[in-house]
Formats: sequence, C-alpha cells, structure tokens
Amino acid sequence: MIEFSPVKIVALYKFVDQPDFEALQQPIAQFCCAKGIRGTLLLAPEGINGTVAGTPEAIDALITWLEAGNIFGGRFRGAEVKYSTAETMPFHRMKVRLKDEIVTLRAPEVNPGKQVGTYVDPKDWNALIADDDIVLIDTRNDYEVGLGTFENAIDPGTETFTQFKDYVAENLDPKKHKKVAMFCTGGIRCEKASSYMLAQGFAEVYHLKGGILAYLEKTPEAQSRWQGECFVFDERVSVGHGLKIGDATLCRACRQPLTPLDRERPEFVDGVQCHHCAKAMTDEKRAAAAERQRQIDLAKARGEAHIGADAAQNAAARRLARKARREADRQRSRVGERS
Repeated sequence: MIEFSPVKIVALYKFVDQPDFEALQQPIAQFCCAKGIRGTLLLAPEGINGTVAGTPEAIDALITWLEAGNIFGGRFRGAEVKYSTAETMPFHRMKVRLKDEIVTLRAPEVNPGKQVGTYVDPKDWNALIADDDIVLIDTRNDYEVGLGTFENAIDPGTETFTQFKDYVAENLDPKKHKKVAMFCTGGIRCEKASSYMLAQGFAEVYHLKGGILAYLEKTPEAQSRWQGECFVFDERVSVGHGLKIGDATLCRACRQPLTPLDRERPEFVDGVQCHHCAKAMTDEKRAAAAERQRQIDLAKARGEAHIGADAAQNAAARRLARKARREADRQRSRVGERS
C-alpha cells in the first residue's frame, strides 16, 4: 500500500500527430513503474491522454521527462496539465494503453492538432456564459452531468461521446446557433468537440481551457456558476471547489456515481446494487456481489488492498508466510521423530 501523503495526481493530454505512438508504450510504462506511479495513460496516433498519481517527486519527474526534447522530440511540450492531491493512492495499478483515439468520437474529419475552437480561460468563463446569445453545452455523458454542471447548461443526454455527433445533427444549426460554448472535465473532450463543430460549419465555437477541473481550482466558490460536484475517473469519484474530494461514491455493480441521497434510497445495498441497476440484478448476481463486498471488508479489516498491485503483493506475502509455517511444522516434526 502507498504510504506517502498527500499523493500528487496529474491529469494530462495533448493532441499531436504521432504515427510512431506504439513505440512509446514500453518506455513510458517502464518509467512510471520504476517511479511507483499508477494510473492510466492512453497513446494514439492523435496524441496522449490520461491521469496518473504518485509521490510529488515522481510526478514532477514524469512531466519533465515527457516534455524533454531529447526523449520524445518535444512532442508533449505544452501539454494541458492539471494537478491535484489525495490522501491515498487513487489507482490500483499502472497501465499504458494503445488506442485508435485518445478520446473516441469516430469522426475522421476532426483534427484538434490543426483546428480547435477558441480557448476561454476560467477567469473569463463566467462573462462568456452570461451572454444571452451563447448556447452552453455540457459535452460529458449523462451520468457525469447528473452529479453537477454549470447553470443553464444543456445536457445532450449522451451515454457515449460518439453520440455527440447525433446530438449536433439533430439539435444544432450553424445558421441559427451563432455562438456555442462547451465544457468537459479536463478540456480534452470539448477540445475535440469544438474541432468537430468547426468542421460542420459552426462559426464561433468556444471551450473552457483546462475544463471544469481548472475552473473549480481557480474560481472562488462565491463567484462560481458551477452547481454540484464534478465526476472524475478514479477512486475519488468526484471533486468540488478547490478540487476537494466530494461526497459521491460508485455503485460497485454498475459503476454509476451515487450522491448521499442516492445511497439513502431503499434499493441501495452497499457493494451490491443501487437504484440504477437493482431491477436488472438476479439473485445469483446479488449473491456474487455480496461475497465480493465481504472480501473487500475482510481485506479492509486487515489493512490490506483488495485489488491491484498492492493486493497481489499482499497475496504473495500470505502465500510465503503459509509456506514458511508449513516448512517450520515439517522441521519440528522431523526433530520430534529423531528425539
């Protein structure tokens, strides 16, 4: 288990053409593992994206290494980087994955490395979205929007980002909607969405630089137009103003984020089901989920992780301890036989 506190977390991305992206997987994975860094980084022909965590020294070393011109030719220099902290490690293992896209839209006409909308700094965001002519769109998926969003923002009701194209085709018109502003968690999704909308003929397209996370970090709560919490893709589940860890948790069955009120609903059983998935649960699935939760509780009582690298190490240590006890018992038996 990671002992240091606080843990430094970095969310980063950059759109950059890199046909050699596959060759980067092994060196990046090796560097992160050697530094005890955990999380997920995605590599694709269009760039890099992900969130990882480790000691402050390890995370600083990673960013310096990625931006170094003699390692990757400086391709990641100027990446969008957002830091936060947590009291415990929010990830179980380190993964570097190869993808077709670092954020999946399946729109080949889009190239954020060459064309994106106008970046809006968090300090200027309130003034922009106060404009009556602005169409404000939350580009995240419905379960993320359910935890929080900006005042007067439109929820497209998408389950996946690829559905954003359908929403635009069915609800927006370049001739009618002259000014469009978009936002997402860290900036990457709305950056790609802005590139898509420019390709569809929309003239004025704006997006929040650094996303909601940058806004929550830099905007005083008294001046904020954000309502609720922001979903994040790690064990923190959600954050609020100042990037403080929020009150949401995940349903371990369906992975939907749950507010404190959601956890008070009669359908909720910790580790087993919530109101989103209760009707779809069979007795067999409930029993399996209940057993999984029992194992998690037992591991927690022992002060051990249940999954991930720490759990594997703990399991290996227990196996070695059992083997040592068996060998000690055999030695005592041999001594007893000789005497």
